[in-house]
Amino acid sequence: MLKTKFIAAGLLIGTSSAFADGEALYTAKMCMTCHGAEGKAPIMATYPKLAGQNAAYCESQVKDIRDDKRTNGMTMAMKPMVAAVTDAEITEICAYLASD
Repeated sequence: MLKTKFIAAGLLIGTSSAFADGEALYTAKMCMTCHGAEGKAPIMATYPKLAGQNAAYCESQVKDIRDDKRTNGMTMAMKPMVAAVTDAEITEICAYLASD
């Protein structure tokens, strides 16, 4: 039982750390410029609110924009913003956004 508690504590610590990293990356990669602080208040009605979004869906959309698989609508404006964002960074950012 004690081992289970340590494992659970480690998972919680890892999770909060990942969210902290995702939050820092969200800021560092300038996501808030268009999607607002914490992804809750986009600057334009046509930009999506990202907070609370499903992490897997978020990752898929960002990668598709970065990799030219999705080019509709306003995604072309986002292309230069995500061009140098790695898969690992996308995962952390989207996990942070999904945690809301």
